Amino acid sequence: MNPLIFQSDFGRADGAVSAMYGVAYCVCGDLKISDLTHEIPQYDIWEASYRLIQTVSYWPEGTVFVSVVDPGVGSTRRSIVAQTEGGQYVVTPDNGTLTHVKKLCGIRAARVIDESINRLPGSGESYTFHGRDIYAYTGARLASGIIGFEGVGPEVPVESVVEIPFVPAKLEENEVSGTIDVLDVRFGSLWTNIPRELFLKMGVSYGERIEVIIEKRGHTVYRTSLIYAHSFADAFIGEALVYVNSLDFMAVAINQGNFARAYNVGTGLSWRITMRKSTLNR
Repeated sequence: MNPLIFQSDFGRADGAVSAMYGVAYCVCGDLKISDLTHEIPQYDIWEASYRLIQTVSYWPEGTVFVSVVDPGVGSTRRSIVAQTEGGQYVVTPDNGTLTHVKKLCGIRAARVIDESINRLPGSGESYTFHGRDIYAYTGARLASGIIGFEGVGPEVPVESVVEIPFVPAKLEENEVSGTIDVLDVRFGSLWTNIPRELFLKMGVSYGERIEVIIEKRGHTVYRTSLIYAHSFADAFIGEALVYVNSLDFMAVAINQGNFARAYNVGTGLSWRITMRKSTLNR
């Protein structure tokens, strides 16, 4: 019996999440089900991908994740189960949701779900709620041990797993640049794709000032000098700072404030961030 973790963009205003729970418990009443989040912005495959990489590797081998952000439900996109290099499983539409897991965590193997076996009985004419009828059902069967990974369906090449555009961070001429991948939602901090190790190749130390430039589609929306801090306590209340987030990537925040809201900064490939040793006074 392995943990079963649900993620979706369904929210909790209606019964969709409860229906997924119900299907899983009908498969096996002894399952232990948890939620990653159901507050992914509607249709936002990128954020679904990031929230998985934020979480997957911290769960035991054998844990089954069901991630349903599926704007292409009912189309020809595949339904797959991926086995990570750490031995966890992700049950999801093959629409790019596995991008960050594939790039940063690694996928050991992938299988297409055989819906003739792994589909909720009596749901064959429903084409709009695969989260309940296919993903929750298959995830519960896998987590409970009713089927093994081989019982999911035919194996497919890992290289065929769909990825959405992903631009790696880079170091050039003593400055690092990357994208603002996601927000620390509740606190408005900016989480970048710049790894700490790449950032440190500039020869910076805690307490130094870092020039931060944020651009949207080539237009500068923010530029100033911030302290590189161990933690928020190293900055004054209301002061912005650069720090290392919980995934070992560089981030920008305001101590006891909301950076994204204060400067109207968003996420995604159109948002670029550059960091270098500061030549500014503030």
